[in-house]
Amino acid sequence: MHIKRVPDGGRVLTALLITGIAALAVLDCLTGTRLRLALVASVMPLIAARLCSLGRTVVVAAVFAVAQAVTHCVIMPRWDTAGVLVAVLGALLVAGFSVALCAALLEREAAYDRTRMVADAVQRTILRELPLTAGPLRIAGFYISAQEGARVGGDIYEVVESPAGQQRILIGDVQGKGMPAIGAGHAVLTSFREAAYHEATLEAVADHMEGALLRHNSALSLTGTDERFVTALLLEVGPPGTTIRVLSCGHIPYYVISGDRVEERLPEHFGLPLGLGPLTGAPRRAVDSASSSEWLVLCTDGVTEARDPQGRFYPLRERLSHWAQLPPPDLARALRADLETFTEGELKDDAAVLIVRDASACGGP
Repeated sequence: MHIKRVPDGGRVLTALLITGIAALAVLDCLTGTRLRLALVASVMPLIAARLCSLGRTVVVAAVFAVAQAVTHCVIMPRWDTAGVLVAVLGALLVAGFSVALCAALLEREAAYDRTRMVADAVQRTILRELPLTAGPLRIAGFYISAQEGARVGGDIYEVVESPAGQQRILIGDVQGKGMPAIGAGHAVLTSFREAAYHEATLEAVADHMEGALLRHNSALSLTGTDERFVTALLLEVGPPGTTIRVLSCGHIPYYVISGDRVEERLPEHFGLPLGLGPLTGAPRRAVDSASSSEWLVLCTDGVTEARDPQGRFYPLRERLSHWAQLPPPDLARALRADLETFTEGELKDDAAVLIVRDASACGGP
């Protein structure tokens, strides 16, 4: 876990550390050799090195060195000269080490921040931040990576508007975790962005995506890395009043919200996950689904298979029924907060939710 420094450079903490050093020095002078507190005081510059700015660490270290020198001069009659020199030298070494440690940590933190900034920029090019907009569609939702410090994991999503005015939506889940899963997800995402714009049908889009993943897997096989497959759900939303078409590549069900009614749906015809199509050669087929006036909630199994400490699965349909009247952005926030509370912040898999709403059909922004 990355520990952040105290705000304002640690002004309050610096005052507390100096006060502690002074108090311990006074006690040392009063108790003489019977009670030695220098070891406790030596922790103060180290705390400053980790949590304060470099300038304040220098101040704390200097106060510590001076306090220790004065203390040993006061009790010198009871010590021999060599003992005093060793004690003062030790205090100077601790002070110098604290300053050097602070400088090294600050340099490392600056490098970490630069790396994190670059990583964030790269990850945003892979997966756009929610909410998304395409034509009349407004897509709220959230994405939680199970990997600490990462914005991107094994779940993918995207929306693309075609020249014909259709909006194509993707949500998918890459098998596995880590960098190989991110690579496979990126291959599928980039192919979707291209195919969803140019191809005439969802079936052609799915074929294009599978071809890209097969080529990616073929390249991986040359390095000895395991091949990946991707479950995906593709949607095509046309003008208001038309029916939404859905094509499932082995993905979990989605949900349709109409008024207070929440219905779980799985297309009657669905194909194998992307990357596994050649096993059967069976063509994938898109089917008609909900009306464009209805809301759709798409998710990955990181949501439906999330568990609480007692091992119970997250009741997504029940939660959707309870919050069906909320606007999509509020519904997304409520679901995310409830999911993190339900799991006590211990998600075992990436979790993504997309709430799809046709603003023009629903009569609102």
